[in-house]
Amino acid sequence: MGWFYVGWFVVMWGVIGMGYYKIGRSVLVSSLVVLSASFVPKLPMVLMTSGVLAQTMDARTAEADRLFQQGNQHFKANQLEAALQCFQKALIIFRDIKNRKGEAMVLANLGSVYSVWQDYPKAIDYYKKSLTIALEIKNSELEAIVQPMLAKAQLRSNPQKRKADRLHNQGKRQYRKGQLKAALLSWKQALQIYRKIKDRAGEGSALNNLGLAYNSIGEYKISIEFFQESLVIVKELGNRAGVGSTLTNLGIAYDKLGKHKKAIEYYQQSLGIFKDIGSHKGESRVLTNLGIAYGSLGDNKRAIEFFQKSLVIVKELSDRAGEAATLDNLGGAYNSLGDYRKAIGFEQQSLVIAREIGDRVRESSALSGLGTAYYFLRDYRKAIGFYHESLAIDKEIGDRAGLGSGFGHLGNVYNSLGEYQNAIDFYQQSLVIAREIGNHPGEGALLTNMGLVYNSLEDYKKAIELHKQSLVLFKKIGDRDAEGSTLNNLGLALFKSKNFVEAEKVLKYGVEVRKSQRSRLGNQNNLKISIFEKQANIYSTLQQVLIAQNKTNAALEVAESGRARAFVDLMTSRLSPNSDIYSATEPTINQIKQIANAQNSTLVQYSIIGEEFKVAGKGQTKESKLYIWVIKPTGEVTFRKADLKPLWQKENTTLGKLVSTTRKSLGVSDDERNIFDVKVKNPVNEKIQKESLQKLHQLLVKPIADLLPTDPNQRVTFVPQGDLFLVPFPALMDSKGKYLIEKHTILTAPAIQVLELTRQQQKRIKTLPKSSRKNALIVGNPTMPSFNTKYGEPGKQLPSLPGAKREAEAIAPLFYTIALTGDEATETAIKAKLPQAGLIHLATHGLFDGFQGLQSSIALAPSSQDNGLLTASEILDIKLNADLVVLSACNTGRGRITGDGVIGLSRSLISSGVPSVLVSLWSVPDSPTASLMTDFYQNLSKNPDKATALRQAMLTRMKQHPNPRDWAAFTLIGEAE
Repeated sequence: MGWFYVGWFVVMWGVIGMGYYKIGRSVLVSSLVVLSASFVPKLPMVLMTSGVLAQTMDARTAEADRLFQQGNQHFKANQLEAALQCFQKALIIFRDIKNRKGEAMVLANLGSVYSVWQDYPKAIDYYKKSLTIALEIKNSELEAIVQPMLAKAQLRSNPQKRKADRLHNQGKRQYRKGQLKAALLSWKQALQIYRKIKDRAGEGSALNNLGLAYNSIGEYKISIEFFQESLVIVKELGNRAGVGSTLTNLGIAYDKLGKHKKAIEYYQQSLGIFKDIGSHKGESRVLTNLGIAYGSLGDNKRAIEFFQKSLVIVKELSDRAGEAATLDNLGGAYNSLGDYRKAIGFEQQSLVIAREIGDRVRESSALSGLGTAYYFLRDYRKAIGFYHESLAIDKEIGDRAGLGSGFGHLGNVYNSLGEYQNAIDFYQQSLVIAREIGNHPGEGALLTNMGLVYNSLEDYKKAIELHKQSLVLFKKIGDRDAEGSTLNNLGLALFKSKNFVEAEKVLKYGVEVRKSQRSRLGNQNNLKISIFEKQANIYSTLQQVLIAQNKTNAALEVAESGRARAFVDLMTSRLSPNSDIYSATEPTINQIKQIANAQNSTLVQYSIIGEEFKVAGKGQTKESKLYIWVIKPTGEVTFRKADLKPLWQKENTTLGKLVSTTRKSLGVSDDERNIFDVKVKNPVNEKIQKESLQKLHQLLVKPIADLLPTDPNQRVTFVPQGDLFLVPFPALMDSKGKYLIEKHTILTAPAIQVLELTRQQQKRIKTLPKSSRKNALIVGNPTMPSFNTKYGEPGKQLPSLPGAKREAEAIAPLFYTIALTGDEATETAIKAKLPQAGLIHLATHGLFDGFQGLQSSIALAPSSQDNGLLTASEILDIKLNADLVVLSACNTGRGRITGDGVIGLSRSLISSGVPSVLVSLWSVPDSPTASLMTDFYQNLSKNPDKATALRQAMLTRMKQHPNPRDWAAFTLIGEAE
């Protein structure tokens, strides 16, 4: 599976929720420091204060005062002729009434007017006259104001200074037109002059803007050096606003380098400064950049929160341009989430404002955003229309960078349409501009896109050549993320050309690049999850290369390395805080064999492999093969594979759709079940149910059935991937109508390495004193909290679960305790009891969050101290000592399925110290659940093997409730004993 670029920017092709933020079209807000004599607000003015005029306020004094204040207002509004007239009239009066202080103040402001007009001799003359009077009347305050004004005018009167300012402003205009090389030259020349004449302010501004230019062409490390030099100067000059702006620019550079954590640190510093000095506009810009940084990390919810905060500020400031930009960013965020209709709404709002205020750059950007939304909706003709509208504006205003981006977008559309020659033509036009303006990231992206097109055309030699060129560029600019993507693309092209040895070498290097990216994130688990989702492809490609060379054990090591990395890192760091998790967590085949032996379980690991196929003349990524490894406790490892192509070639379905059809046939599909409706549907069609369960058995179990233990009491641990996490393995049915649970004792795990870590947790718990692990904590049907099904919408109270109360009250006596129900089961009370409990049973609603995963939650009673929703994120912060946690609730085994596994409640519980977690894949009817749970605990009291206890409970319930919906929902994750 390759990588795909939108315009200049990277997104992963074929993954829902692609990261797309507009960078470089005034969205990553960077502060362009402008040195311009016509920039009025930067120039000093002397303001009249009370008591300045003579104490006897006769009519003439009042008139002079009025004229002076009126002149100030005209000056601020850049109405300089009117200001001049007012100041001249005020000067006549002040001189007539012999008000020397008033005369000095007017003379100073006349000097400022002529400074704006760059008539420095006149400005200097007025400043000198003002300063002479200030000295005569011994007014040190006025002297302190006028002296630096005179010094600046004298400096600006220097022909060299004027030349530097002209070059500086010329660079600004070139930069805005996308003429980056020309802007660099102008600013370098300006910098030389500023340094020669010792103009520190000009030097700082030129350094900052050179940083921006180098940032725009992808020379991020060089840009950081310029920003750091500029930062020293603005700090020296006491320019706090300048410090804030430069810190923001440093954040942007680090964000583009992929060092998002460091970028966020700079943004937070900048935000603090802008808040301190009351710069709301600066604050809004930093909030926007924070949103973009979190969006780059895949944390789209936080991105949207920052954009919304920025939007509030720009609306309060009546900053229509800022409002249009923020709406544009919100459109990009919702494009990333896959909510394209909402993205369209925000882009349309941005477009309306841009047209109202005549902001042609923003208008083009909004049109481009609309094109992208329709592109992802696969309405390609509409996307082409919007992109062409955007291009027309870019041509009109001479925005070369915008033109390059637009041509790149059109190349992407035609690539998706399978019109490869058109795609190449547009990419070539874009490439010419990228090289012309020195946009190295854009150049690398376009070379990659062209490589992918040639890959689709099966011209692998050309594809390899282009990917190698791209790789050189990304290495040069230090973009590790793009380097890793390009190594994957290059490895894929080499694989397709049958050069397996070179492909293996390239892909293994790519894996090392990906590991280095994760290592920089430290213990930031949520950020690791996001970044790994973008990195999963390279592990899949490397597996294919190794299998092609019959290196099946090495492929298993790669498959295991490529899953649940953030999960394994988190558990390892918690179990061994001082260990080097990056050297300790790479699995070897010997370790995998040892884990199977220690678990005394046959491990079955799945890996879904996708490849590009021509469908109706277009290249599409489709499921190709299912790799399956079986690792026996004896150490024997066997590789098998299943062909997935017939699913979409002959049956018009996919593995994911088959899983969904199976759930639907059980009456539990999520699109038909509403969390506010606790009624359970009857199976839609028992015939479809049987066919679906048998089809899944045929794909997942039949290829390895001869390798599984014949003794039903021996354990089998399934390690799924992707949609297979939602498969009810106990209910899979063979051709004779026999369920899998009848043949085997079943567990599941997110990764083989997780089993080694849960085993260590089990050992830790056994060494704890009994006093630290008190009685069981049993909760059932708490007073339900409110919950909102969509982000930003008002909540609604969850329905009561009377059966869950009966279940808890039936189970509690088995552990000589009393169940907590109703108002007693508050989130605050339960959180306090969790660390001391030896066993935890929660019979309540489980709410899974497909948006972030870590916001999946357990419904408890709300109180004045909490909202009643115990989230997966909160559970991570609790140290648990329970041997077993049972979540007897709907969907507690679900969560957000990512390249790192299922992000949800079970993951958080295991990470917090629990070795065994029993969860459900759907909501089970009250009566069967209560009976199954009672049977489970009674069996457990006789035999400490949890997997066996669960199997026996399922077999018992199966006799009374033959529909798998009623007994097959539960899955045991982790340790059996």
